[in-house]
Amino acid sequence: MAGSSTVIEAAGVVRDFPGTRALDHVSFTLRQGEVHAVVGENGAGKSTLIKVLCGIDRPDAGVLRLHGVPVRFSSPRDAERAGIGGVHQEANLVPQMSVARNLFLGREPRRRLGLINIAEMHTRASDIMADCGLRIDVRRPLESFDAGIQQLVAVARAVTIGTSVIVLDEPTAGLHDDQVDQLLTRLDALRAQGRSIVYVSHRLAEIERICDRATVLRDGRLVHTGPLAGLDRMRLVSLMLGRRVTLAAPAPEGVAPEPADPPILQATGLTRRHVLGGVSINLRPGEVVGLSGLLGAGRSETAMAIAGAIPLDAGQVTVSGTRLRRRSIAGAVRAGVGLLPQNRAAEGIIASLSVRDNIALAALPRLSRAGIVSEARLDRIVETFTRRLRIKATSPHQPVGELSGGNQQKVLLARWLATHPRVLMLDEPTRGIDIGTKSEVQALIDDLAVDGLAVMLISSDLEELAGSCDRVLVLRDGTVAGQLTGPSVTEKNILALLAAS
Repeated sequence: MAGSSTVIEAAGVVRDFPGTRALDHVSFTLRQGEVHAVVGENGAGKSTLIKVLCGIDRPDAGVLRLHGVPVRFSSPRDAERAGIGGVHQEANLVPQMSVARNLFLGREPRRRLGLINIAEMHTRASDIMADCGLRIDVRRPLESFDAGIQQLVAVARAVTIGTSVIVLDEPTAGLHDDQVDQLLTRLDALRAQGRSIVYVSHRLAEIERICDRATVLRDGRLVHTGPLAGLDRMRLVSLMLGRRVTLAAPAPEGVAPEPADPPILQATGLTRRHVLGGVSINLRPGEVVGLSGLLGAGRSETAMAIAGAIPLDAGQVTVSGTRLRRRSIAGAVRAGVGLLPQNRAAEGIIASLSVRDNIALAALPRLSRAGIVSEARLDRIVETFTRRLRIKATSPHQPVGELSGGNQQKVLLARWLATHPRVLMLDEPTRGIDIGTKSEVQALIDDLAVDGLAVMLISSDLEELAGSCDRVLVLRDGTVAGQLTGPSVTEKNILALLAAS
């Protein structure tokens, strides 16, 4: 049971990055002996908040207090010395070193002359891992173990450095079910010892099982803090998504008939360990199919698997009756499959290249003969799509990095439309763009479907899904949790499936 004394407090914290306010006057308190969840969708500010707590980032405004005393950490080591240890998604470990060396890195037990006491280190490391429910050879390199064990080693290290506050960022990512149980049991024991734990996760079942209170962030702002007891999952999901709705009954399976046209794309049993658990989906010409799901549900990964961008352990993709045997991006493009990725800055545009060159990238194989590109054909294509999508640029030769976010998104759409795809998958196509451009993109999606294109729309905006889609599949933990079709595609019904146990 959580105590009443406050261990760490963030008051009115602001953190700005170029063009973005990641934290907007966020306040947060962690009590002694509690496990406190921090939840929210992508871009909510979760990672930035815990980086401030752990000394990785310094706030631009606001105060951080430890046991009531203002503190300002200049580094993670400062935070560790104050008793705050963090385990982040990218664990700060050395894969080539042994498990024992990673556990005691910088704190190795030593003999009188300063030499490392190898035998004592191995014994203590074995005991530490046994407390976590693992009996492993701690002399082996960390990299020789799977991702789940590596994560448990990172958690064990945070515990053994003597911290009173442990910050865990998605600690169960990559863990098997039994390893998740081991970790949560360990956290229960630490709470009983009076340790305080910040638990960042998208897995609602874990949060309900282990956490005492929850703080919900959305778009960098605090929207809720309070006990989990009495906060049902529907309310929690509503707070995360910003959709305050009520439901009288769970959503039914869709009852509208399937379109008569045969599928142009069939993906069957897409499986990738810890990511996708046998997802199947089909798309028909002229149909817009939505993918919904909370963070970590497998939405983007499903699209990337179909596009050949990530390897699969099992499953197959068929386009127009032909199975894609060579799983690659180039093979998917040749088959008529295009993917507009969620992160346009990191995975889409090349900011230093011109609008013209960015549009041309995917279509170059079609525009070249014997390795020579037809400049005239390229100019016609660029002019056509610049006009059709109303891309605002001083000229086709303007660097795309100088355009607004909405116009960059249009350039990416133009790139894929220039390949004349049969299937187009759009991952959060309207995120981060202004209302006017958003309306234009949504209208374009409707036009593409009317033209006979099969469209997959991945979105966190339930209103957008309900307004644009003929069908919606809701994913949860890498599997299809339910499907809505026709009249049953509503915000309320999507939310009901998102919140279902």
